[in-house]
Amino acid sequence: MQTRAEHRMFGGTQGFYEHDSAVCGGPMRFAVFMPPPGVKEEPVPVVYFLAGLTCTEETFVIKAGAQRVAAELGLAVVTLDTSPRAARYPGDDESWDFGLGAGFYVDATEQPWAATYRMRTYVTRELRTLVERTFPIKPGKRGIFGHSMGGHGALSIALELPDEYASVSAFAPIVAPSQVPWGEKAFSRYLGPDKARWAAHDTVELLRAGRRFPGTLLVDQGTADKFLERELLPELLREACEAAGQPLDLRIREGYDHSYFFIASFVEDHLRHHARALAG
Repeated sequence: MQTRAEHRMFGGTQGFYEHDSAVCGGPMRFAVFMPPPGVKEEPVPVVYFLAGLTCTEETFVIKAGAQRVAAELGLAVVTLDTSPRAARYPGDDESWDFGLGAGFYVDATEQPWAATYRMRTYVTRELRTLVERTFPIKPGKRGIFGHSMGGHGALSIALELPDEYASVSAFAPIVAPSQVPWGEKAFSRYLGPDKARWAAHDTVELLRAGRRFPGTLLVDQGTADKFLERELLPELLREACEAAGQPLDLRIREGYDHSYFFIASFVEDHLRHHARALAG
């Protein structure tokens, strides 16, 4: 692991790092905010943030304004890139919503993507192991959250691995990627035509199939989000949770859009949600 930069911030440290990823076939970048050490310098709980389309490990760090609250709550916050970058394939930069910057947090099964587009394993195994081995993280005390494509990733991962994450939340998530253009475009190319494979990464389909998370799913969604009716469809999540008996706190925010202005407005709520669950 290489340290690219470290900055003092709110008494803690915001660091930027790079490592060689066996899963993604080359160097991957990530960032970690470590809160100020306590009196006994004990390990701290961690939350992993999954960003949306076109973002990198720097986007949330720079735009969300999360570090002040994370420092107060004693939370480590990990961010990561949204796709492999070293391996290049024909067409990987033809559109902003597929390929580079758009890994969709799945393990691709179709060629050529299957060789390196393995973001699900990267998030839940390789990066997690590296972070929790390198930094003073409290064993088993981890949460996950994300935005848009990353909200899809966070919710579906939490439902797939409910024993490995103590908390989950999302901003404007793609809750039913099997039913919307963003998901159809990505899943058909990464996972192939078999929609049974798609369902394993679709929050609504996972709930319908009996998957449950033991805690509450916290979701914020703005009414002025230009992707609301075409790509996000939060009403499908509400219906699936009601049918499944899955606790859901869906907060509809009047006048807010899809941007990081929206995220910055409510990130404190999300960090406090995670801190309560991780303290339990």
